[in-house]
Amino acid sequence: MPIPVSRSCIVSLRGLGVTLTGAAGAVEVLRGIDLDLAPGETVSVVGPSGAGKTTLLMIIGGLERPSAGQVTVAGHDLRLLDEDALARFRGRHVGIVFQSFHLIPTMTALENVAAPRELAGEPDAFERAREELAAVGLDHRLGHYPGELSGGEQQRVAIARALVNRPDLLLADEPTGNLDAATGGQVIDHLFARSHDKGATLVLITHETRLAGLCGRTIRIADGRIERKTEAPPARPGLDSPVPAGLR
Repeated sequence: MPIPVSRSCIVSLRGLGVTLTGAAGAVEVLRGIDLDLAPGETVSVVGPSGAGKTTLLMIIGGLERPSAGQVTVAGHDLRLLDEDALARFRGRHVGIVFQSFHLIPTMTALENVAAPRELAGEPDAFERAREELAAVGLDHRLGHYPGELSGGEQQRVAIARALVNRPDLLLADEPTGNLDAATGGQVIDHLFARSHDKGATLVLITHETRLAGLCGRTIRIADGRIERKTEAPPARPGLDSPVPAGLR
């Protein structure tokens, strides 16, 4: 059941911990994470490789389970949801953009974007997919397969797919990591624009200082802990100011 939470908080983490056990023993990936995210804000997550950034993103998105602590997203205590309920939760509230696109190669751009809405049983899946692809400038690529698209076009399809169900929360894990600088800049412009249009909270993992600076807040993770939270100036790209084009 949803937990009553403040409207000013869409994500609330309390005492979050993740411990993995392998041949070398137990490894604490995340330790004592406390974090609140507000609706509509843009947040970058930075830190060295292996610091736990992707694990944090997967926990927030309900793709991994914590070893300890509370995870409340959009009013739902994710600890209480089974796998089927988590899948329904993601369909309603979360959109995820991966570095490696994760498009289905045997499906067209239109079919890839429509898939989450079809799985949710919505009758307007293809109509909504067309709208989202048009919004990222790909209405002329509807019938193309991923192998027929450039890297930037594939990533824009992934953004359209992440947003087709109008999620409250948009998670992006190094979305420009496989793209050249010019194409990456275009993708970031689309990502911020669509997040702004939908009023979705954007959480962005990146190693790029300039990209992190486009967000309203930067969180640095090191050794599984939040090391620093940085507040940006009041004008926030994707929210209070025009869509950034600084990476073009």
